[in-house]
Amino acid sequence: MPPEIEWLETDGLGGFASGTVSLARTRRYHALLIRAEGSPARRFVLVNGADVFLCTPEGRFALSSQRYAPDVLTPDGMDRIVAFAGEPWPTWTFRLPGGRSLRQEVFIPRGRASTVLSWTLDGDPAGCVLEIRPFFSGRDPHATHHANSVFDFTPERAGDTLRWSPYTGVPPVVAKTSGGYMHDPHWYRNFLYLEERARGLDDTEDLAAPGLFNYDFSAGEAVLILASPDGGPEWNSFADQPAREIAARWREEERARRASYASPQHRAAEDYLVRRGSGLTIIAGYPWFTDWGRDTFISLRGLCLATGRLEAARAILIEWSGTVSEGMVPNRFPDGGEPPEYNSVDASLWFIIAVYDWFAACEATGVRVKSADRKQLLAAVGAILTGYTRGTRHGIRADADGLLFAGEPGVQLTWMDAKVGDWVVTPRVGKPVEVQALWVNALRIGALADPAWAGPADRALASFRQKFWNAAAGGLYDVVDENFSPGRTDASLRPNQIFSVGGLPFALLEGVQAAAVVRLVEEKLLTTLGLRSLTPDDPRYCPRYEGGVRARDGAYHQGTVWPWLLGAFVEAWLRVNGGTAAARAKSLTRFVAPLHAHLREAGLGHISEIADGNAPHTPRGCPFQAWSLAELLRLEHLVLQPDQPV
Repeated sequence: MPPEIEWLETDGLGGFASGTVSLARTRRYHALLIRAEGSPARRFVLVNGADVFLCTPEGRFALSSQRYAPDVLTPDGMDRIVAFAGEPWPTWTFRLPGGRSLRQEVFIPRGRASTVLSWTLDGDPAGCVLEIRPFFSGRDPHATHHANSVFDFTPERAGDTLRWSPYTGVPPVVAKTSGGYMHDPHWYRNFLYLEERARGLDDTEDLAAPGLFNYDFSAGEAVLILASPDGGPEWNSFADQPAREIAARWREEERARRASYASPQHRAAEDYLVRRGSGLTIIAGYPWFTDWGRDTFISLRGLCLATGRLEAARAILIEWSGTVSEGMVPNRFPDGGEPPEYNSVDASLWFIIAVYDWFAACEATGVRVKSADRKQLLAAVGAILTGYTRGTRHGIRADADGLLFAGEPGVQLTWMDAKVGDWVVTPRVGKPVEVQALWVNALRIGALADPAWAGPADRALASFRQKFWNAAAGGLYDVVDENFSPGRTDASLRPNQIFSVGGLPFALLEGVQAAAVVRLVEEKLLTTLGLRSLTPDDPRYCPRYEGGVRARDGAYHQGTVWPWLLGAFVEAWLRVNGGTAAARAKSLTRFVAPLHAHLREAGLGHISEIADGNAPHTPRGCPFQAWSLAELLRLEHLVLQPDQPV
């Protein structure tokens, strides 16, 4: 079955709200208020959802739906939905007896840890009262919550403002209402999340319901603001401002902000740019990823450079440039005193690519790069090249042939990084093909500032062309000198070889060989949503990404489709087809149009992390993935523009 269509609202602070168009929550991550505190990794689910009812002279009618174990859907609010709109924010329309309809809206104003919910009644308001019972937890997003004796149901009250502090060490919940509140604490038990059940994870939980908000529609619009403020002047006066006034002001500001973007995708790109302390970072995907090095640098080119956010790109690159250790940037920022994780061979190389592309974007748009920034970034580039050449963690080192060795038992270093316990699904120890493409590009970029890197770049390129060509397959080996055994090769047909022709500033192959690689990838791996991670001809191929953790991680890079790879493929396809206007137009129709259709299929306005290898290529994984959307933006606004060289 196709996935439930999901919506997302973010605050730019690392917090968010998400749910389904049908209203029934299917993930433990679906919530009305998720707060990030200090870093994107330190999140708290505070308000999970709500039961909503409208009491009218004709009766009491549900405007919400919950699923309870073992599999009971109640109440029947979803049956009254007659329309849904995702723009400018999630909006539902319900049809009710007595000729009435009701509009429900949910939005998060940028830069505020707040969710605004509002309900507007169309029709006679006489005798119509709205009842809202919110469900609280105060848990880690990856956990589930259960009834206990510690949860503090009792709020502090100040006029129309209520404040809960459910657990010690958990951010508070502030509710601002245009109606009344009746304290009526209860535990609601055994909520069921079907997506978690399908993923083999904890799928039931209990939620705390402190009380009931009520609104008389004869007094106007019903407004409930759920917030978890950090403090500051605005929040000091929060209790003195009526809820409707706050909601109206934020609604006007937010409508104007959202209308200012060149396209909905430009606006969606900003959902992934969030604060980390006083700096900026990129969320890899919603609802469960945080910020990762590899994802950040791949995504930056589309989310920031293709959309003109050059200052945001600068802030991210400068922040990460200060983390270089032994020639590596970490693949994850440390949180809460944790040590950094330096477990990626390609994140540091993607950093160099992102630096190069940022310099190029600044030059193309006439933006002056400060000398201090240039010096700091080039110093980081030099440190990475030096560290990789001499040798660093996890067996990463330049070999005598100029190519880059990487790997050791039990460690997954490439982007194909699935691991279950001690099982590394695709170890790829040796000289992986896309790592060499990144390495040659990084050396050539380094040579632009320091000519000493030109010789190593030429040597690595010559070795690549000699060692990686697989004449029998008409393409490239996936790994050479596998497991550090000279001459041993892995001929698995995977999409990684496409980076020798596209996706990077400098192609490693040209002419007949480049065309052959593109043709092979197109024939065996291309789908409407991206490239398969393994050819269906391979006995290890997994046609669907489903089941428990082990089954899904085992399929992650064994046939599962990755939309982000389409960026490199289309760029490669364009290069071998001459880069003509006709080729660009064909690319838009054949390769890009299906991605636009997908924007309405899983995560509204966004592109999924992965999809099944077999048709109909059901979207899977994160429904909101940074590098998937980023590569669409890079294609449309950089690669496929008529004035762009290929």
